Amino acid sequence: MSKRLEKKIFRNIRDANLKYRLLENGDRVAIGMSGGKDSLTLLYFLLLLYRYTPLDFSVFPVYLDLGWENDIEVMLAFCEELGTPLTIEKTNIGQIVFDNRQEKNPCSLCANLRRGALNRVAKGLNCNKVALGHHLDDVVNTMFLSMLFEGRFKVFKPSTYLDRMDITIIRPLVYVEEADIIRFIEAKGLALAPNRCPADGVGKRAEVEELLNLIESHFPGARKKFLASIENIDRESFWT
Repeated sequence: MSKRLEKKIFRNIRDANLKYRLLENGDRVAIGMSGGKDSLTLLYFLLLLYRYTPLDFSVFPVYLDLGWENDIEVMLAFCEELGTPLTIEKTNIGQIVFDNRQEKNPCSLCANLRRGALNRVAKGLNCNKVALGHHLDDVVNTMFLSMLFEGRFKVFKPSTYLDRMDITIIRPLVYVEEADIIRFIEAKGLALAPNRCPADGVGKRAEVEELLNLIESHFPGARKKFLASIENIDRESFWT
């Protein structure tokens, strides 16, 4: 089961890379690490992509310490086992979001601050790309969030160039389902770093995820169809 699952996830990442040219020879890629299932899976499979394809690139795992005193020993050991030392950047983002600003909806501000900090660390490592662990479910969840609460159609792009930073954000897991990531982590027996963020698992994103789980239970494969619909949009005939 583990080998079949690895091959499936590897194919998903390879196909996304071939379609969107996420990784190219000479890239230096900072990987945003949280100690959660998505970032551990991302690091593992990018190294497999390096090993089993002609692509020649370098990866640099980066962990932003937000001030929650999370136990990251497992993540440190995982990175060391893979031969990719973890860069740790201490920040005061948690204090800014929850103490100074006391945000009612803290996730958006926190995400913006984390993106900025991660991009700055990546530039300090001379990286030209930053890889994030957003998977297929995240893409679809974000689309529904934007439609339901913002009245617009907005999704994560597999690749986004930030001209102000001169850095490209890539999402190699865009074709990988969250269920497969969970199964992979369980099959590997990988322990996850606990997240002590006060807002973890609450808010509108959790509500939308519950809604999409309900849709998926009635219409298996619905998330894949939603993603295919996103990719197949012909914007010129969108209203026809």
